[in-house]
Amino acid sequence: MEANTRSTGRLPAAFLTPGSSSFMDFLSDHQPDILPGNRQLPPTQGVIEAPHGTTIVATTFPGGVVLAGDRRATMGNVIAQRDIEKVFPADEYSAVGIAGTAGLAVEMVKLFQLELEHFEKVEGAQLSLEGKANRLSTMIRSNLGMAMQGLAVVPIFAGFDVDRGKGRIFSYDVTGGRSEEHGFAATGSGSVFARGAMKKLYSEDLSEGQATTLVVQALYDAADDDSATGGPDVARRIYPLVTVITEDGFRRLTDEESSEIARLILERRLEQPDGPRAALL
Repeated sequence: MEANTRSTGRLPAAFLTPGSSSFMDFLSDHQPDILPGNRQLPPTQGVIEAPHGTTIVATTFPGGVVLAGDRRATMGNVIAQRDIEKVFPADEYSAVGIAGTAGLAVEMVKLFQLELEHFEKVEGAQLSLEGKANRLSTMIRSNLGMAMQGLAVVPIFAGFDVDRGKGRIFSYDVTGGRSEEHGFAATGSGSVFARGAMKKLYSEDLSEGQATTLVVQALYDAADDDSATGGPDVARRIYPLVTVITEDGFRRLTDEESSEIARLILERRLEQPDGPRAALL
């Protein structure tokens, strides 16, 4: 039977026309101008100044994965925001940590969340973790025009693979190229320093508590050497945003839990500021 494409009732005809399970495809067919990658920027000279999110880290442990980010956004040499949120749930079993142009990154995450929800409602089942990672790769690739003008988005995607029963991490480049990371990963301006810290502290048999301590320690080390990465701010009570994803789903650590981990790390650093790295809990 041929679909009735005429407008009926209060819904536009587009909503009554059968299509794919991808919300991105739906927008491409019916309103492509609102997709982030299709927007035309006015001519500019030089790099556009916009708030940028910086360091995101992730690590796996038996039974799940931890994804965390600092809270600072910068615009050139200025701190644009001290308490920005850079880690978001994508769905029940996955999350995205954003680095790059903050405004575009947050918009991309919201569209990604809607993409996964739309697929689940249309198909009656969730995408596999691999499928989710591929969908995010496509969205990043569609932003390539913006990236070439200095408005890049480079996230980390992590989640619990219910089919394999373990946590997995995926990193991306500005072209949408995707790679699976084993053990740990970092992106953003402080990623070099964070990766160095994780390389020394990571082991395959970490407990959940040790994994959360590891990511906060890595962010502290990144903030120590990278001015764009914000460390724990005790005076303002701003601490890294830490999330854990296991077979029970997505969970964000409370401010009390994050502050306790940060407090222990700070105490150890006060005892040995230039000494050995702090041991994990």
